[in-house]
Amino acid sequence: MSRTLPAWILRMRRSAVVWTVGMWRNAAAFSKSDWYYDSMKWTGKVFGGVFGLMLGGPFGAALGAVAGHMFDENSGAAGTAPARDGPVLTQADVAERFFRATFEVMGHVAKADGRVSEREIDAARTVMSDFRLTRPQVDAAIAHFSRGKGQPFDLSRAIFELRRACADRPDLLRIFLEIQLRASLAGSDLAGPARQLLTRIAGMLGVSGLEFAHLEAVLRLRQGSARGGNGRADSGSAHGAQSAARLDDAYEVLEIAATVADEDVVKAYRRQLSRHHPDKLKANGLPESMLEHAKQRTQQIIEAYEAIRNARGMR
Repeated sequence: MSRTLPAWILRMRRSAVVWTVGMWRNAAAFSKSDWYYDSMKWTGKVFGGVFGLMLGGPFGAALGAVAGHMFDENSGAAGTAPARDGPVLTQADVAERFFRATFEVMGHVAKADGRVSEREIDAARTVMSDFRLTRPQVDAAIAHFSRGKGQPFDLSRAIFELRRACADRPDLLRIFLEIQLRASLAGSDLAGPARQLLTRIAGMLGVSGLEFAHLEAVLRLRQGSARGGNGRADSGSAHGAQSAARLDDAYEVLEIAATVADEDVVKAYRRQLSRHHPDKLKANGLPESMLEHAKQRTQQIIEAYEAIRNARGMR
């Protein structure tokens, strides 16, 4: 009986080899950056699984992944990253890097389609105005924005320097993405290249596609509320339908389903308040000039909770 492997298995193995070689090349490039150590936590498992699949099919893949996990644990790839050179960042250092990255990346996203429109410039100015920046702060923000939309601009470096500065402050990274989404929604309605670029940035920040979609939905709700509506085409509809739509929005803000128990509503409310509380974010390094964004989100969370509480008759 012929021992020739089926063509589809041969193609699968060739694809696995190509993918693995590409991953090793990426790993070699990543090793020149500070965030290499974080990205390599999974390499033993992945490569072990791939080579196991090539040699022994699904069973071999399982064994290879187990062996790769042991390699990660023993080699330290899954442990603490090696000590990095440089001083420990103070709260002021984190705030400065956050401020700089915010407007550099904002400028880069605005230029994603090749040009920065007047609407995108107005959106950036609105963000600066809403943050109530001082004149020197506005000048600095404009300089950062111009640097970001210029060439060359190393987006990956900017994002991973921000990640390093906010390593123990994940809520700051989420606020950073919210600000970028806010500016892009006002400037281009998050269309075309801007959406693609911000989706990529979200991935670099460790934000999932589901959370990205949620942030966009919440910001669109706030955008609609600022225009005097609720962001829905409910003109001429019954009052009950309008109330139901607003209640749906409230559940969206708290990131819960309408079917959850009352105690889960309270937990979600407290969780969202803690995540966006201005004092907490300031202590973590959010620039004081950007606390207005956190205050607006906090107000939106409070209003959402009150709407749900009243609808349910909660005390």
